[in-house]
Amino acid sequence: MINPNKPKIWYGGDYNPDQWEKPVWDEDLRMFKLSGIDVATLNVFAWAKNQPNEETYQFDWLDEMINKLHGDGVGVCLGTSTAAHPAWMAKKYPDVLRVDFDGRKRKFGGRHNSCPNSPTYRHYSVKMAEKLAERYKDHPALLIWHISNEYGGYCYCDNCAVAFQEWLKQRYGSLDTLNRAWNTSFWGHTFYEWDEIVPPSALSEEWRGWNGRTATNFQGISLDYCRFQSDSLLECYKLEYEVLKKHTPNIPITTNLMGAYKELDYQKWAKHLDVVSWDSYPGMDTPYSYTAMMHDLMRGLKDGQPFMLMEQTPSAQNWQPYNALKRPGVMRLWSYQAAARGADTIMFFQLRRSIGACEKYHGAVIDHAGHEHTRVFRECAALGSELHKLGDTLLDAHVKSKVGIIFDWDNWWAVELSSGPSIALKYVDEVYKYYDALYQLGITADMISVDTDFSKYDVIIAPVMYMVKPGVASRIEQYVEAGGSFITTFFSGIVNENDLVAPGGYPGELRKVLGIWAEEIDALLPEQSNSIELKSKLDGMKMSYSCNLLCDLIHSEGAEVIAEYGSDFYKGMPAVTVNRYGSGEAWYMATSPEGAFLQDWLKKLCADRGIQPALASLPSGVEATIREKDGQSYLFVLNHNADAMAVNVPAGYDLLTDRKLSGQTELPGRDLWIVKLD
Repeated sequence: MINPNKPKIWYGGDYNPDQWEKPVWDEDLRMFKLSGIDVATLNVFAWAKNQPNEETYQFDWLDEMINKLHGDGVGVCLGTSTAAHPAWMAKKYPDVLRVDFDGRKRKFGGRHNSCPNSPTYRHYSVKMAEKLAERYKDHPALLIWHISNEYGGYCYCDNCAVAFQEWLKQRYGSLDTLNRAWNTSFWGHTFYEWDEIVPPSALSEEWRGWNGRTATNFQGISLDYCRFQSDSLLECYKLEYEVLKKHTPNIPITTNLMGAYKELDYQKWAKHLDVVSWDSYPGMDTPYSYTAMMHDLMRGLKDGQPFMLMEQTPSAQNWQPYNALKRPGVMRLWSYQAAARGADTIMFFQLRRSIGACEKYHGAVIDHAGHEHTRVFRECAALGSELHKLGDTLLDAHVKSKVGIIFDWDNWWAVELSSGPSIALKYVDEVYKYYDALYQLGITADMISVDTDFSKYDVIIAPVMYMVKPGVASRIEQYVEAGGSFITTFFSGIVNENDLVAPGGYPGELRKVLGIWAEEIDALLPEQSNSIELKSKLDGMKMSYSCNLLCDLIHSEGAEVIAEYGSDFYKGMPAVTVNRYGSGEAWYMATSPEGAFLQDWLKKLCADRGIQPALASLPSGVEATIREKDGQSYLFVLNHNADAMAVNVPAGYDLLTDRKLSGQTELPGRDLWIVKLD
């Protein structure tokens, strides 16, 4: 449980009373009661209000608001206000300002505008966090700390250059080791002094390549800079974390993450969060399965522990090209989709819509109309009532899965910093293809790291495992030998953790367990395709499927060839193989197949291993997953379609409608059940 002082699914969101005059505050509190809001996130961007100059701190407004909220039974998620430094700080201490990719020193403005290696920023952000901790450590309204906000953005200033050099000293120990790791003999890049090393930017090793994607001359340098910048921002978070813990050891601490956000290694960050929280902002055309994958990715960061949905919009977003409204029922449905996959809070940005600046058209529980007589408010109030009714029933319930999909930030960076083989190769897209195939089958998958205990899973899928970190190949061999099913794909086993190619042929350290070697990689143009031709009929599968993107030209070294390419000069070469290894098997998908192949093949593979969907025979657009608590299973069934769908539901009791369900039952459009199974 996130905090036992609020033993229910928290309902609330970001509230900015510092943007409003006091008469508005009481009206907001009145409407919070009407809507069931019981948690408010305060003080996220109030640094300039809290500290108008270097010497002065003023928290009277915050005292008053926290006391008002507490008096109305509303708990506080308290921000440290360090997400954007004040203007006076930028004016007096320019080291706080970032330098961008093109080498330009920023002026004051925007947010995420602080250099993570600025001594000024680190000093004043920690001081602010300590002032808040000292002041509110014993306040009964305080439920959780919220450090900064949506950390992100890289800096290339002189402070970062020096800090990068020190980071490299810690990582490599000597320049000889670094030069070998980066292969600096290429293009005469050998370094003889640490201060010869500069950040990789548009002024040095990098440039904007095709489609705006970062390109680099030296992948090893750029890869380490990604790690370093992620670590630098993490260090800023940790400094605030430590001072908060000193004063409030029993209050949990988080910062809001952003799903598959490329710049920060969230698997490393999660070790320093007491609870994972994240901001979910799918577009109206985002596949429901992709949003589900993001929830599962966030749940997987702390080995399946429940997470916080820190932000979503009640209605429209404001930054997309076309900001459509959430249709009636969608806000509720998507809120429960988060709960179905492990969320123990349902929170919004924002509770009251601001009247100026770039988020004035972003949705809110309380709209510009300023009263409760709006569609969005009525929907929010109805959801608040339901969550109150559910109480603590679902808190700390876990999602169980026998399939794990490996997702790795280092690998993501390395794949997309690569100077080949195809600009169309996008790591997250390839991971999503496998996740989506399982989602369509109704099979839940955990999103796991390479450090996860593999033995918990019957099937592990590692799409595009380009980078093989130390010890991972041997752990995969042990997993398969003990009876596990391992699946990986084209462009796997190519490099080590420094992005250096493993000599001896692809797939490097994975060659033994896979029983194949790859000779060449063919990159297909977007309009090109090949085909996967099965060598023999498999139950439930066609004999031929299309494939595209990349085609590895592989040779069997003991693996059974399941399918071959259907055309081009490599017609008849293996496209899908399986290697029996110990008590298990290792599959190699040498190309990127159409979704139909993955669904048909994974359906058979999972069935052969006794892995069943949460609900059999799901209609298209209907999602099902199970959370378990104290031996009791709760089946979530969500209809993303506008029209009603007939669903064959097992016997149980719907917690939302207070009725028994069993057998073929009609689920209205954009509606759901939470079935306590008999």
